[in-house]
Amino acid sequence: MRQILHVDLDAFFCSVEEIRNPDLRGKAFVVGGSPKGRGVVTSASYSARQFGIQSAMPMSRALRLYPDLITVSSDHGDYSEHSRRVMAFLREAVPVMQQMSIDEAFLDVSDDPRGGEQAASEMQSAILERFMLPTSWGIATNKLVAKIATEVGKPKGVVVVPPGKEATFLAPLPVSMMWGVGPKSSKRFAEFGIRTIGDLAGLPGTRLTQLFGARGTDLASRAKGLDDRPVQELRDRRSVSAERTFPKDVDSMQDLRRHLLHLSERVGTRVRRAGMVGSTVRIKLRWPDFSTFTRQMRLSQPTDQDGEIYAAALKLFTDNWRPGKRVRLLGVGIADLGSPMRQLELFDRGWEQDHKLLRAVDDIREKYGYRALRRAGSMSQRPLEDS
Repeated sequence: MRQILHVDLDAFFCSVEEIRNPDLRGKAFVVGGSPKGRGVVTSASYSARQFGIQSAMPMSRALRLYPDLITVSSDHGDYSEHSRRVMAFLREAVPVMQQMSIDEAFLDVSDDPRGGEQAASEMQSAILERFMLPTSWGIATNKLVAKIATEVGKPKGVVVVPPGKEATFLAPLPVSMMWGVGPKSSKRFAEFGIRTIGDLAGLPGTRLTQLFGARGTDLASRAKGLDDRPVQELRDRRSVSAERTFPKDVDSMQDLRRHLLHLSERVGTRVRRAGMVGSTVRIKLRWPDFSTFTRQMRLSQPTDQDGEIYAAALKLFTDNWRPGKRVRLLGVGIADLGSPMRQLELFDRGWEQDHKLLRAVDDIREKYGYRALRRAGSMSQRPLEDS
């Protein structure tokens, strides 16, 4: 079952301005052009939105709605830098991330055993803690519903739409929340008595085709919450990684090895799913004081095998950790990705057999969930809460 996340940086430009000038927090202000010319509102704080002020509104109208409105000039260079940092964090945190704009992205966490809600909550907290930026998240089985769930939960929300409940979730929402439906389309829908997404979903396909032509079929699918578009990375991936921030710092070698193995399995699964192999294994460690470092080692041959990734990660870990030292975050990654090519010893088909076995394991986990099959070494008497 797919688990798709949509993340939106809440009132992004305004949030960055609040970092630059904390006195703006809680005040009605906007980022945009000069009110003396034809300037428009680029971003409005949530306090400003209470007065009906919205993005793309002429600045002069915004000031008429609230004369005491504070206006701030745009600094796109600074916004781009904040966006770059957040998007880089997301790319390292999940197997596939598709950036849609400067302030929103889709993430596919279908193979993450924590589940979409916990993964989203942890990333939401991490982004606020590390970058001081609030975010809203939608979790669903597809991109369409996840994006709408984000809108429903703004600001700072995490909204989950359970599998099979997509149409029920969408039904009471205004049709204007449908992806691609603007003010003109909403007005036309209203002329036919269509005010909610449920109203649209309830119309027969023939009627929709009659009203909206070829677009009617697509509208009917969207209104029922159907969307099979994949989350697609829009650039070449050079690394794959997985990491775990612990609710409480961990200092047990047994527990840390267990998490290290589990993270290595997640990385292996993602690399195989991408049809690639990697030549460099990395680990990431963060201590309680938030100091962070990475270590890496080059492999003799590229791999997508869990065991080989784990062996390298374990060596890096034991070389850089002393017994009893508490760990806040642990990460494993593999870099220098390329096409699967491997030099095999004559008569040695063990690697091929392992590869076939792991692909079979991947198929079972994809169908029945990650916990359907787990290595004994990654298990303990108490379950891993979110790994």
